[in-house]
Amino acid sequence: MTETVPPAPAASAPAGLRTIPRLWREAVAAGRTSPAYLVESDGAWSEVSWADADRIVHELANGFLARGIQKGETFGILAQNSLEWALVDFALAKVGAVSVPVYASSAARDVGYLLAHSEAVGVLCGDGEQLAKVEEERGNLPKLEHVLTSADLPVLRSEGRSFAETNPRALDGVEETIGEEDVYTIIYTSGTTGPPKGCMLRHRNYAVMASVGDLMEERYIQDDDVMLLYLPLAHNFGRLMLLTGAHIGFTIAFLADPLRVPEALLEVRPTALPSVPRVYEKVHTAVTARFDEATGLRRKIVDWALPVGLKASTLREEGKPLPLVLALKLRLADRLVFSKVRERLGGRLRIAISGGAPLAREVMEFFDAVGLRIVEGYGLTECTTACTFNNRTRYRFGSVGPALPGFEVRLAEDGELLVRSETVFKGYYKDPDATAAVLTPDGWLRTGDVGEIDADGLVTITDRKKDIIVTAGGKNVAPQNIENELKTSRYVSQALVVGDKQRYVAALITLDADEIGRWAAERGVTGDLPTLSRDPQVHELVGGIVEDVNRGRSRFEQLKRFAILPRDFTIESGEVTQTLKLRRRAVAENFRTEIDELFAESS
Repeated sequence: MTETVPPAPAASAPAGLRTIPRLWREAVAAGRTSPAYLVESDGAWSEVSWADADRIVHELANGFLARGIQKGETFGILAQNSLEWALVDFALAKVGAVSVPVYASSAARDVGYLLAHSEAVGVLCGDGEQLAKVEEERGNLPKLEHVLTSADLPVLRSEGRSFAETNPRALDGVEETIGEEDVYTIIYTSGTTGPPKGCMLRHRNYAVMASVGDLMEERYIQDDDVMLLYLPLAHNFGRLMLLTGAHIGFTIAFLADPLRVPEALLEVRPTALPSVPRVYEKVHTAVTARFDEATGLRRKIVDWALPVGLKASTLREEGKPLPLVLALKLRLADRLVFSKVRERLGGRLRIAISGGAPLAREVMEFFDAVGLRIVEGYGLTECTTACTFNNRTRYRFGSVGPALPGFEVRLAEDGELLVRSETVFKGYYKDPDATAAVLTPDGWLRTGDVGEIDADGLVTITDRKKDIIVTAGGKNVAPQNIENELKTSRYVSQALVVGDKQRYVAALITLDADEIGRWAAERGVTGDLPTLSRDPQVHELVGGIVEDVNRGRSRFEQLKRFAILPRDFTIESGEVTQTLKLRRRAVAENFRTEIDELFAESS
């Protein structure tokens, strides 16, 4: 029996006009006085106005026309987050070219694959390091004619100015030919189980997605917000924030280096932060560690304040008012404890968004208790980022919220979540078989995720369909739930649950180097991470964490064994994606010996 949630009203932009060039024109024509962007240079942040940004986009677009870039041709962007990345993307959209974003952390081989598969005629390289990757693969890229670096953009802009003087109507003429069904971008999936697939996203897909917030009960980001954007613009979540910023008018501060998020939060003091769960998990780990280290009166205040915050959070989730006494206690707790936690995030953060992977309920409840609600959404590249959103007026911890306006969601017979909306992609580039496998004839997208829909229409994701572990006894185990609980411990960095076709499930666990180092020092234990991973005391500590996670679980879900690995999972080793999702197959291959040992007694 399938479950279906009927669609909310769809976005109302006129048919045929939902394109990225139109979105940009409307952004510039809105007469906004707040800056469009903040850019960092020599340790300082400077403002870029909408008018200045538009002038650059116009010059770049004409420059592309001057160099013969034509509508429908693909053009790669291989760079870290920057103003140049964003404005080149808008310029390519204005001439009808199809941008192909490539992660700046990609290896040369992966860069070559994406540019070759997409048949890119050009690429923007952020710096010499990225240029070297392209040059290494140049022999495999026969269609690549235009190779630019950020240093070449002033020349391209100059060519654009000259071209516009002699061809004043050329750019407008090209824009008029761009329709909403034309492909705007090809975003390649992270390839957790094989080669990346190129998701073809139309102009209307992203134009509708950027305007969905207009139809929500409460717009989650306002035009006066300042957003710190460290999420790669090469990822669909970061890209959506870029386009939503143009639609709504909030200011975006581009951060190139994700490792600098803690510093940038204090410098920019954003009011909005879109993020993957790992950042919130790290902040949660750091704050709870400091709480645990508190002594004397400070510890008593913390121990009093947290239950107050959690009680208030529970009542808010249930839609109940706070009793006067609790409200007064909460105000005092906020002044003494919670405001200091929020200061670590800049002190002005109003809206925190989490996406890309599940965030543990415990982490969400903690932040809500200290006065910062993290709203979690769910989606995938194939539906242009999001299809459900745990907004500020309809939310439940542990769920990913109700369907967004204009979206239909339902469950198939096997529990797989299906989605239908105007944001569903055109298909996979040059892969009709893969496209047919995920798109039904009547327009439903098979997400590959198993979930539930409650009576209030709120969606809960259980796990990836392909990741469900089936034990030798025929029991289905959802590994992500267990992994997320393990990661709520400040000593655990990553975890992978294994046990398909085995008599029990087990886990590979990596340690948080800073926290385990601090714990070891307090006990006089010395050594680097590989040494500590073998220490009996550390094994006992992790054993206690595993016991806590097992408590209350069905017997077949309980971890019977675990292995502590000598290092964390890394992007460089192919074990996590650019947005820190586990590549399960890669982890299993790299740690095959450890996994075999976990089940040696089971065979």
